[in-house]
Amino acid sequence: MGDVGDQQVPVYHGLDSLHLITSSDGGDHQLATTRLRYELMIEKFKSLYGAEPEAFGRAPGRVNLIGEHIDYEGYSVLPMAIELDTIVAVRSRSPASANSAGEDRANQEEDRLLLANVKPERFPACSFPIDPKQDVDRANHSWGNYFVCGYKGVWDQILDKSSSYSSCGQLAPKPAIPRGLDVLVDGIVPTGSGLSSSAALVCSSSLAVMAALGVNFDKSDVAEFACRSERHVGTQGGGMDQAIAMLARPGVAMLIDFDPIRATEVALPPGGTFVIANSLAESNKAETAATKYNMRVVECRIAAMVLGIKLGMDEAAVRQVATLGDVEAVCRTRARELGRAEEDEGEEVISLAVEKELHEEPYTMEEVEKVLGISLRDVFGSSPTSLSVLEQAKSFALRQRALHVYGEAARVYEFKDVAQSAARRGNVDDGVAGGGKCHVAEEVLTRLGSLMNESHTSCCELYECSCPELDELVKLARVSGALGSRLTGAGWGGCTVSLVKDDHVAAFIDALKIGFYQRRVENGTINQSEVDNYVFASKPAGGAAIVKL
Repeated sequence: MGDVGDQQVPVYHGLDSLHLITSSDGGDHQLATTRLRYELMIEKFKSLYGAEPEAFGRAPGRVNLIGEHIDYEGYSVLPMAIELDTIVAVRSRSPASANSAGEDRANQEEDRLLLANVKPERFPACSFPIDPKQDVDRANHSWGNYFVCGYKGVWDQILDKSSSYSSCGQLAPKPAIPRGLDVLVDGIVPTGSGLSSSAALVCSSSLAVMAALGVNFDKSDVAEFACRSERHVGTQGGGMDQAIAMLARPGVAMLIDFDPIRATEVALPPGGTFVIANSLAESNKAETAATKYNMRVVECRIAAMVLGIKLGMDEAAVRQVATLGDVEAVCRTRARELGRAEEDEGEEVISLAVEKELHEEPYTMEEVEKVLGISLRDVFGSSPTSLSVLEQAKSFALRQRALHVYGEAARVYEFKDVAQSAARRGNVDDGVAGGGKCHVAEEVLTRLGSLMNESHTSCCELYECSCPELDELVKLARVSGALGSRLTGAGWGGCTVSLVKDDHVAAFIDALKIGFYQRRVENGTINQSEVDNYVFASKPAGGAAIVKL
């Protein structure tokens, strides 16, 4: 089988085919629900713009099973797509004509991106210029900024492709022309939930724009440019969310590697189901980036640079260090000097070097700059979002951040190895008695659950990206029968993911409804009718697509 990312984005001319690819169960009821949703979007689009949409871009949310806050450090992660998704309907207007002398057409509709949402009370209509080079206003946290990110990403890719033709002396295809777009968005991935609603919107927007312009790209290329373009809103994401949105396949989780982005199927063992539960604490990654998400990115780079200096790298090389992955090799070398066997490749080897070279107490900015011999503002001078972090940072927990990243990276590969070993055993154990198979499956699920528990402890204690609501849900999940439970996504709110035996899923969900959500119903935080939207079981779903009906 070829690389998933080497294939172009699929284009479906009916919902039956789309449903088979994107759904985790293919049930008729779910197909009927999907049909109704698209029909309602078409009617809403016609009422807004006077015509039907030409195409739809569709991208799923995701749940990260393990591997939190390590994609931007260059390490692999292991998410799966979920059926909750974002759909963007689009229709293009005539390409903008050249302005006559002195004629200002900036405010005419044919030269605008007109955006509407099926939930206008929460996401009011907005419009933007058609200029692909426009800046994204980070101070204005409009939902429409994410569409603009996708729009800019597509145009960057078009221009990059055109440049590559020119450099090779080849005749480029007829160039696309910026044009006004009518857009309607329907997203059912909860915002601020840690299920990647922002990436689902950026990716689905990208696909809608591609369809309107009549272009298509490899799925991995879309994942790459969607990741880069989403950073225009001010977050320094690592690419996991966009990669799984574009590269997911139904029925399997995906090991996502980076630089370049690539995906490997990971079959999950039978007998277990992942249950997602919303903590109801909303985490807006963009609005709190300087003190939370981007702060961790900055801390990791500083930790990597300090380790580089202390482990003997020359100053010029240290200036080029961007991630903890860049100094892993020197950490291993240092561990061997401390007496660890050369063949010992485990995470504890790297941790030994980290604990030896980085002290437990938080570092002050002055202390870091003394070690590095350079101002941190000079180090991060080319990154306005990092400079915003430095303006608010009081100290940096370097040892803790490094220990989390290296430990979490190791857990991802152990999770993958345990799951795949179970799949291999399942293929050769046909002659094993049923009881023996069940025992093996239970062992595997128990180990996967333990890795998830270890991950949450690390996120909570070393990376400090949990919150009281998440910790409450995790604790309740474990006492209610989950084999493992952890926060998923950036943290500081959002959702948990729990591994539960198939035959216990219904009882487990009921336990969470009674133990966590009922109190929120009684105090008026949520309505009883909403509870099923906050806790649900999920199997791996499929990835993004363009739809033409």
